[in-house]
Amino acid sequence: MRNAQITRKTRETDIALALDLDGGDVSIESGIGFFDHMLNSFAVHSGFGLTVRCKGDLQVDGHHTVEDIGIVLGQALSRALGDKAGIARFGSSFVPMDEALGFCTLDISGRPFLVFDAPMPQPMCGDYDTCLTVEFMRAFAMHGGLTLHLKSMYGQNAHHITEALFKAAARALRQAATVTGGGVLSAKGVL
Repeated sequence: MRNAQITRKTRETDIALALDLDGGDVSIESGIGFFDHMLNSFAVHSGFGLTVRCKGDLQVDGHHTVEDIGIVLGQALSRALGDKAGIARFGSSFVPMDEALGFCTLDISGRPFLVFDAPMPQPMCGDYDTCLTVEFMRAFAMHGGLTLHLKSMYGQNAHHITEALFKAAARALRQAATVTGGGVLSAKGVL
């Protein structure tokens, strides 16, 4: 069973999330339209089933909602992968989005790290602050146990840059989480 359901309630957010690495329903309600679009794209391009319901303190701004969903999605990924036996472990993807080109490479290593190189030419996409992309990816990597590298190769539109990065991360994660058989892919024998 490569799935997980997690709830997390704080003074800032109330989140219920379900993740199925082998597919399923996709339904996203974060309260931030552009972020819903990114999470939906992530689910579609990863092939994962993903449902997210979040009530956050959007009267403040979107930071807590975006970061906390990253935390919970990372926790769900880690739980759904279990001991990581039989997975490909590594994945990489380039994704074009009109004039923008996004790149992701990652390792489901259990050693969380984020390298993020993606300047955003515009500060907002609808009601989404583009500086929150790095916050989401950091939370996701740290709580998912991912070594995650993301780079915008080029682009002029923050919507396109952000979408290319989310899709590249999804496609790379799909590769890395693929079951290839055998034990844990590590000279140490554990991840």
